[in-house]
Amino acid sequence: MFSDVFEQIEKEVWKEKEYKEILKKLARGESVSDYLLEPQAKLLLFKDRVVTPRNPEIQLDILKKCHDSPLAGHAFQETTLNLINQDFYLAGMNQFSKHYVSSCHQHSRKKNVHKEKFGLLKTLQIPSVPWDSLSMDFITQLPLSNNFDSILVVVDRLSKMKIFIPVYGTVRCGYEDLIKYQVLFLSSKFV
Repeated sequence: MFSDVFEQIEKEVWKEKEYKEILKKLARGESVSDYLLEPQAKLLLFKDRVVTPRNPEIQLDILKKCHDSPLAGHAFQETTLNLINQDFYLAGMNQFSKHYVSSCHQHSRKKNVHKEKFGLLKTLQIPSVPWDSLSMDFITQLPLSNNFDSILVVVDRLSKMKIFIPVYGTVRCGYEDLIKYQVLFLSSKFV
């Protein structure tokens, strides 16, 4: 699965400044703590993991094989990193894999949406005077009667008294004056 990647790593890791000296020491037979030179493939190992150069193409290739393979099952970021870290030592792979997994098309399709819990409902204050607080709504698409096809319903929130105002359509300028007139007329009658 990784044989082609290992060939690239073997060539590229010798170009890395931070590993050049370690590789030279290991090639001479000297020991370097936590590092080994794998004799057959000539791969540099750090704590039994293949040291990978900072080559984006190689990192992407490893990432694809660990994330996109059917065996990996399009794992999320943490699982993908764990799969990579089992066999490879990659500096700076956290951010690289985070970006790759977050931009994965498969994840955006199956990702669960986590929303904040809804807050408690807050009731409106109870009005102290009739006709101080109103609620309004339209009853629409009624048969035409005296050139009106809708009813504007105005409800006093305190007394629950209702005013039914016949109108044409729903939103019109001038309804404000009509409502004020009707409310003033009713409130003066019943207050």
